[in-house]
Amino acid sequence: MSTLPPCPQCNSGFTYHDGAQLVCPECGHEWHPDATAAGDEQRVWKDAHGNVLQDGDTVTLIKDLKVKGSSSVLKVGTKVKNIRLVEGDHDIDCRIDGFGSMQLKSEFVKKV
Repeated sequence: MSTLPPCPQCNSGFTYHDGAQLVCPECGHEWHPDATAAGDEQRVWKDAHGNVLQDGDTVTLIKDLKVKGSSSVLKVGTKVKNIRLVEGDHDIDCRIDGFGSMQLKSEFVKKV
């Protein structure tokens, strides 16, 4: 019986060492053995200035942002209240007065 951890992607138990890495022969995923413990940590979202963001925070835009599919532009300094943090490319779900529901990237906002 192997004492190596299963693959974090496909859960296969057939992992093996390849130098300093662990490898899964079924899906081809490679990872560092210490990365499995680090994967259990919570993700931390930060604004453009490095401040930690949380659900319910109020933020302002630091850059004019074009609204995709529209000729509208969100201006610098637009205040966004009660944000929700989500996984994905755009990591902030919010509602902006006059525009409706939006998704923003945390790199374009600063915490108020």
